[in-house]
Amino acid sequence: MDSDQIIGNLKKKIYHPVYFLCGEEPYYIDKVSDYIEEHVLSPEEKSFNFSIFYGKDTELRTVLEACRRYPMMASYQVIIVREAQAWKEKELELLVKYLSTPTPTTLLVICYKYAKPDGRTEIGKAIRNNSVYMETAAMRDYQLPAWIDNAVTSRGYSLTQQGAQMLADYLGNDLSKIINELNKLFIAVPAGSRITPEDIEKNIGISKEYNNFELTEALGDKDVLRANRIINHFAANPGDNPIQPIIGALFGYFIKILKYHALPEKTPEAAGAVFGVARFPNLIRRYTEVARRYDVRKVKEVISLIREYDMKSKGLESATGVTQGDLLKELVYKILH
Repeated sequence: MDSDQIIGNLKKKIYHPVYFLCGEEPYYIDKVSDYIEEHVLSPEEKSFNFSIFYGKDTELRTVLEACRRYPMMASYQVIIVREAQAWKEKELELLVKYLSTPTPTTLLVICYKYAKPDGRTEIGKAIRNNSVYMETAAMRDYQLPAWIDNAVTSRGYSLTQQGAQMLADYLGNDLSKIINELNKLFIAVPAGSRITPEDIEKNIGISKEYNNFELTEALGDKDVLRANRIINHFAANPGDNPIQPIIGALFGYFIKILKYHALPEKTPEAAGAVFGVARFPNLIRRYTEVARRYDVRKVKEVISLIREYDMKSKGLESATGVTQGDLLKELVYKILH
């Protein structure tokens, strides 16, 4: 199950004895466990029937003993285990035994972040088959704009493609952080409105003119003047524009152009499927335009340059006395010439 399916069942009061939430993306694990914590029991019931344990501080045996208790003046008790990944997989044998005869009036929620049981082992198979099992994958950078757009749409707002990319570049793939920043926009922007780059600049502090999205757009257009204006701003304000996220954005951008070149059929449908941007047809057309300006040979050369300057920025190649702003200026010059 995914988080929406699990929460959908919880809203219908379809409860299960054990929820095993694992994987690389903690946002969805927190989303489910927080919902169970906040909605299954009333405030009065929680006083006697709600417990939180931490895997690094508590043995699994102790948690299971608590699970076997019966609720007091309530239909259920809820037990949440955070940081359960601290338990060694061998210890999970005890959980497998419990899964054979779980206490039906207990909701045991195990948060096993940044890891998962080995699905090839008997323990891993038993957990998958005998619990509400959710495994989350890390969010890829190229998926972020579409994910942000979906998050905005679900709240009744809309968002420009430029705005989605600005937020993705600036906030990275920390989904909890993205949601926190979006909530600021939902408060500041009238309900049902279209969120613009101006709204993002005013409420989150991302410049609508000097950001990674605008830099990649300028490079895609081979607009030397605009690219240099942006990179000079970055160089003059290094504290607000660290080099690593900029290099990461450039790398991701030109990797997409390389993938576009590799498409057997360069149709909007094929490109949308590969890049996960079917909801942004203008972006697909954009890749087509940029691919005409940068042939495969040049794109490979640019990617090689980005890797070289990434190493220089980390001090792994000789760059004595050169500032990060100087490195960015050199890199942009070489990309454009």
